[in-house]
Amino acid sequence: FAVYIIHTYIQQEMDPSLLDDVINRLLEVRGRPGKQVQLSESEIIQLCVFSKEIFLAQPNLLELEAPIKICGDIHGQYSDLLRLFEYGGLPPKANYLFLGDYVDRGKQSLETICLLLAYKVKYPENFFLLRGNHECASINRIYGFYDECKRRFNVKLWKIFTDCFNCLPVAALIDEKILCMHGGLSPDLHNLDQIRNLHRPTDVPESGLLCDLLWSDPSKDVQGWGMNDRGVSYTFGADKVTDFLQKQGLDLICRAHQVVEDGVDETLMCSFQILKPAEKKSKFNFGSTTFPKSGNPSGFNVFSSTGTVKPGTSPPGVKFQACIEVVLSYEFINAFVPWSKSVHPQSPLFTYITSDRHHQGGEGTFYGQPV
Repeated sequence: FAVYIIHTYIQQEMDPSLLDDVINRLLEVRGRPGKQVQLSESEIIQLCVFSKEIFLAQPNLLELEAPIKICGDIHGQYSDLLRLFEYGGLPPKANYLFLGDYVDRGKQSLETICLLLAYKVKYPENFFLLRGNHECASINRIYGFYDECKRRFNVKLWKIFTDCFNCLPVAALIDEKILCMHGGLSPDLHNLDQIRNLHRPTDVPESGLLCDLLWSDPSKDVQGWGMNDRGVSYTFGADKVTDFLQKQGLDLICRAHQVVEDGVDETLMCSFQILKPAEKKSKFNFGSTTFPKSGNPSGFNVFSSTGTVKPGTSPPGVKFQACIEVVLSYEFINAFVPWSKSVHPQSPLFTYITSDRHHQGGEGTFYGQPV
C-alpha cells in the first residue's frame, strides 16, 4: 500500500521532455540485439500510471479507422519490436494496434512493454494496445515477466504493471467492419455492447466472455464450440465465425495468440492488406494528433495476427488483396481461413508465414504453446 502513496503523481500528464528522453533511450539500442536499456524505477512507474489513465479514459472496445498497422504477439522479443517499427515506421508516422502478449518468454519484456506504454502516452490517439492472455498476473507470474521484474527491479514494480494491465482494452473495431482481439469468439458474446460494458480494472477470470476474448482459438476441425487443449476457454468453428459476422454486420475477425504451420517464406515476410471502401461514413478520428500519410493510406497492414473472414461477403467497394509485408514477432503470424482446408492464393485471405522459432507439425495445422 505504501508504494502507491510514495509514487502518486499529481500532474495530469507525464513531463514531455522526460517522456521523449525515455523513448530516445529505448530506441538507442537499435541494431544491438539483447542490449538492455536502463530506465529508472520512477520512470517506469510513471509510464504505468499515465498509460493506465489513458486506457481507462478510452473505450473497452476501441473504434478505429484505417490506415492502421495491426501487430500480434511480441513476447519480450524487443529486437523484433524495434525491427517492426523500422519497417512500418515509428509513431506517429503510422497508426498502430497491438493485439496483446507483450511480456513473457522473451528476455526483454521490460524494454518491450516500456516502449509500447511510452508510445501510448506520447500518442494516445494514434497508438493502441489491447490486452492479451499474458497481460494477467496469474500467467506472467509463471512465464517470465515476474522473474524479470524481480531480477532487475523488485516485485512491487511487477504489481504496478499488473494494475496497468488490468485496465487495458480488450477489443477494437476498425471501420465498423473488422473486429480485433487477442484470442477469439465466445459463446457468451451476442453483441458488441457486451464488450463495451465489460468492467475495468479487472483481472482475467477463469471463464466467461473476457476470458474467451483473450484465450479462445479457431479450429477447422470443429463445428460449433469445442474443448480447448489449453485447458482454458473454447475452440470455435467456421460456422460460428460465419454466424457471428453475419449477425453483427462484420467482415473480418483479426486475432493473434497462435502460429499457423506450413507456408514458410524464406525471408519471413508476409501479411495481408484490406483496402477501405471508396466512400465511407467517418465515425472515428485519431483525436487532434496529426500524422503524415503512410505508404498505404487507404488500408491497414497486419503484422503477426490471425485473420478470419467470411467467404464471398465483402461489401461493394471493399477489395481483399494479398501483399507482402514483414513479419517481426516472437510467435509471428497466423492466418485462419475457416472455409478452406489449406491456405491458397484464390482465397480472399491468404498468408505465407510462420516463425523460425516455432516450426513443426503438418500442413494446415496449428501449433500453439500451452498459453
